[in-house]
Amino acid sequence: MVVTQENVAVNGSRRQTPQEIATALRDRIRTGELQPGDRLPTQAELAEEFGVERGAVREALRILHAEQLLTNVSKGSPPRVAEAAPPREGPQPTMVGLAPRLTEAFSVPHVRIDAACLTAESLMLAVGESVRLIHEGRIRPERIDVRILLPSRDIALAFPVPVEGRSEDDPVHQRWLLQRNAQGHVLQHNLRALRSSHGIDVRVTFRALPFTPPVKLYLLNGTEALIAYYMIARREEAVESGVTLDMYDTLGTESLLFSFEKGAGERDTAFVEQSQKWFDALWETITTDLTLS
Repeated sequence: MVVTQENVAVNGSRRQTPQEIATALRDRIRTGELQPGDRLPTQAELAEEFGVERGAVREALRILHAEQLLTNVSKGSPPRVAEAAPPREGPQPTMVGLAPRLTEAFSVPHVRIDAACLTAESLMLAVGESVRLIHEGRIRPERIDVRILLPSRDIALAFPVPVEGRSEDDPVHQRWLLQRNAQGHVLQHNLRALRSSHGIDVRVTFRALPFTPPVKLYLLNGTEALIAYYMIARREEAVESGVTLDMYDTLGTESLLFSFEKGAGERDTAFVEQSQKWFDALWETITTDLTLS
């Protein structure tokens, strides 16, 4: 199929970004101008159409490949529009559903993971599979950017909290704080170690939320949003001091994870875009620097 030339891209005063090129191609797929199985023009033809260098076209194609809208992006011939994908399985517990989604997200050259959660436990555990595949040489990202929003140590958390109410020296809060810091350190160490072992440009940054997040949210490469509700329940846990903590808490790794993807319909696309805007707004405004102690 021949793709018509975009006059605004060629005759305009500025070059389009990879994201804008991806949007234009995505719209052609959604409207049916490009059908499943259709072969796209060559990178040279697309570069001429949009008035950009081939690198911008390659990045745009990678974006659409990450959205599962294109196949054969890394092959020598032009990519094709993907056939309609079968419906993905329903929501799964976070520890079941998050790892394979992260593995797919880590398969692109520039990995971008944003997370807002109570602790980094689920992310710390789930990213292990991606790190293993990198060590085995099966995936090789060039850059990894991870941004994580966690509750500030200074706020009164909505949960976990003692059933009997907070005290001045709240052992439940101290337990959460130790877990938040330890899990964050492990996640940061495992990812940053890829700098020396594989020469990957890795950045892991934390910021502190001034409130308790009622849900956990993961944004993968700007193309997928995964969300799970924190379900609160009463439970007991023995700590090293021999004391048993009676508290209202959540088992985050068991929360059901719901997936929304760009390109899977207007509702999914809007959810991903609005979730990213929500995260970015928090990151840039009311959150503060967080240093793990």
